[in-house]
Amino acid sequence: MKPEVTTDFQTGQAEIFKNPILERLTKTDPISNIIVYGLVIAFLVYLAIVVKDLSVLSFIGLFVFGLFFWTFAEYMLHRYVFHWVTEAKWSQRFHFIMHGAHHNFPTDKDRLLMPPVPGIILASFLFGIFYCVFWIIGYSSLVYGFFPGFFVGYLMYSFVHRATHVMRPPKRFRDLWHHHSLHHYKYPNKAFGVSNTFWDKVFGTMPPKKDKRVSSK
Repeated sequence: MKPEVTTDFQTGQAEIFKNPILERLTKTDPISNIIVYGLVIAFLVYLAIVVKDLSVLSFIGLFVFGLFFWTFAEYMLHRYVFHWVTEAKWSQRFHFIMHGAHHNFPTDKDRLLMPPVPGIILASFLFGIFYCVFWIIGYSSLVYGFFPGFFVGYLMYSFVHRATHVMRPPKRFRDLWHHHSLHHYKYPNKAFGVSNTFWDKVFGTMPPKKDKRVSSK
């Protein structure tokens, strides 16, 4: 039997690593992420258009495709990677580092975004996977248009995620805020979408209708 995500919510912060340097690398703030990830994305756009000589229209099409594909990746990663946990100690440790600490301490503002160092490492790994996929189909240069869109999709998702935890919901997005709150506080095995609810509807992981927030007129 697989352990469930904890519902023992706490305030404050988890201690993920005993080593103070590694512990510091698990925390970040919005400005640091905007600067670091923004520079990476700008560099990728430069590579796509100037170095790889993709046309502007081709770049825009690949960028939009990457942006949409991120929404699918967001759902799949959240559901099958971040919530993957078994009775094995190493599995539980992996889950705690990747996502369990966030579920235990959902109000920890320092860990609501992916810190730059592990974020760049993970992005490099994903870029390598996508490069191989495009190379196999014979169009490796197209990854330079696709990946900036994918990366921007992630960046937008990450800031929506942070906003759902630290801000009152804007009127037009109250249902989205409520959707993520249900995931944290009532249905850890449902409502995996954060920036949207589309894939929850596709894969049948929407919370029960009785828990749908009634929007104020």
